[in-house]
Amino acid sequence: MSKIYYKSPDEIELIRESSLLVSKTLAEVAKIIEPGVTTKKLNQHAETFIRDHGAIPAFLNYNGFPYSLCISPNEQVVHGFPSDYIIQEGDLISVDCGVIKNNYFGDSAYTFSIGEISDEKRKLIEVTQECLKLAVEKAVVGSRTGDVGFAVQNLAESHGFGVVRELVGHGVGIKLHEKPEIPNYGKRGSGIKLEEGMVIAIEPMINAGTAGVKFWSDGWTVTTKDNRPSAHFEHTVAVRKGEADVLSTFSLIEEVLVKKK
Repeated sequence: MSKIYYKSPDEIELIRESSLLVSKTLAEVAKIIEPGVTTKKLNQHAETFIRDHGAIPAFLNYNGFPYSLCISPNEQVVHGFPSDYIIQEGDLISVDCGVIKNNYFGDSAYTFSIGEISDEKRKLIEVTQECLKLAVEKAVVGSRTGDVGFAVQNLAESHGFGVVRELVGHGVGIKLHEKPEIPNYGKRGSGIKLEEGMVIAIEPMINAGTAGVKFWSDGWTVTTKDNRPSAHFEHTVAVRKGEADVLSTFSLIEEVLVKKK
């Protein structure tokens, strides 16, 4: 079993810098995401922005992944390919982004609502964001990975939503994916104990219907089994005593979205 990398305070600041660049990149995506735009255009825009800021897209060529962003509309859960798909009113578009800057990784995801969305999709977005918030609150010294997962599962299932089990959060910083795994389900008090120096990506993937997913033959794209919508939000978080330190932010994205209204 590969070991957990504990980060120094200086390393955490470098991961924060990378994570904030991810957040800024997602805010750039927010500026142009609208009906009529292709998901491929979002990918090109993001890659240019990342490189212009002295960083490398972390996803591009990662295990052969051919793009800089994972863009997953509607029933796609994660790892969707940017394409000629034209974004439409009423879509949910999950955008997952990672960068490498100064040899350290940042990772974050945000699900965008395009125009007027259905009540089901609105509730799904709200609950998934709240799942992330509750999970982050558990990312403190002395908690366990099961406490983080339970926070997500308990809230999502109380609303009748499905929690994806085949895909999990993870350690992040020196590599894109490190130990420990951070499932979005679990029992309180179970799993690996969280300690100072751990940096983890917490990423609830919540389905409007059942938890089941399908893996596409492209080797990447994951969709819901019942073709109902899915939502995905992710933060990079440093484990601290008392209160988690969230290294990425959604505030930059939300400022753009408010201005666009």
